[in-house]
Amino acid sequence: EKKDLKIGFLPITCATPIVAADPLGFYAKQGLNVSLIKTAGWAVVRDKTLAGEYDASHMLSPMPLAISMGLGAQATPMVIPAIENVNGNAITLAMKHKDKRDPKDWKGMTFAIPFDYSMHNFLLRHYLAENGLDPDKDVQLRVLPPPDMVANLRAGSIDGFIVAEPFNQRAVFDGVGFIHMLTSEIWDNHPCCSFAATGDFVKNNPNTFAALFRAIVNSTMHCSEQGNRKSVAEAIYGPKYLNQPQTVLEQVLTGRYADGLGKVRNDPNRIDFDPFPWQSMAVWMLTQMQRWGYVKGNLNYTKIAEQVFLATDARKRMAELGYTAPKANYAKHSILGKTFDASKAKAYLKSLPMSKA
Repeated sequence: EKKDLKIGFLPITCATPIVAADPLGFYAKQGLNVSLIKTAGWAVVRDKTLAGEYDASHMLSPMPLAISMGLGAQATPMVIPAIENVNGNAITLAMKHKDKRDPKDWKGMTFAIPFDYSMHNFLLRHYLAENGLDPDKDVQLRVLPPPDMVANLRAGSIDGFIVAEPFNQRAVFDGVGFIHMLTSEIWDNHPCCSFAATGDFVKNNPNTFAALFRAIVNSTMHCSEQGNRKSVAEAIYGPKYLNQPQTVLEQVLTGRYADGLGKVRNDPNRIDFDPFPWQSMAVWMLTQMQRWGYVKGNLNYTKIAEQVFLATDARKRMAELGYTAPKANYAKHSILGKTFDASKAKAYLKSLPMSKA
């Protein structure tokens, strides 16, 4: 139906499969002419997607859930056919705090988050609460576009941030911050960003959507191979895409990196790329929206998760491409050592400290 497409993205490593699909030719192989549009912040991505200026977008995985429920925007049915990345984020602190590694010492500090409806916000809140801090009272959380965070850390207007790469590594590279912990230490293989579109786009352009899905998944699987990571970094580091030093991107994508505290760490799973949109992950996000008061009242977790996270469709399409997808839509997840079971989501929510639900 459409061969010329506009796709919005933020210049972060979570967007790697969407971005790399351009220079590596995955869009062209599907007969698509894609214009990738670098965008300043998440609210702009949301607004331009809803206005139809973007055909599809790179989005934080909780965003389509929030938009579908009318949180922060007019309620519009959204879908996530594929997750972009898992892991790939960190909590970074200013160098002056290198002796404050215990979160109990963080009272009164200011942290930047990229968006309210982000895994970054939910993971940081969860981590703080598990360490006895109320994220709404004991610290200040400030929404900042990811590209602005390093400059704000340098200027001293924030004490730390939780964000996607390459900005944690860039803070180390620039000597203004250190990596306190990777978000994989909170929840290994947690989802972060997604490939998203409005329900109307999918309904009106089923063949275009199928071609786009094939291109994105092929790119995602290519980027997930460790042997391809250096060449991917070389393809996307320039000004047209992520606009970062190639060294910084290589450290993120290969998992061999300086932590800012004098150590070189080796973690091949620092960031990975897995397209399957687990509906159990969507349920966890919904519990956190309730937990922190972003949404009130009773939620039908599974209904919302299944409308937005297209796991069944993804499994079928991945099989057609020759990839093995999980056999179920739900899994149990270990988060800070505690098991999250989506079938017991309400009991889980009630068990959490500081819940405003």
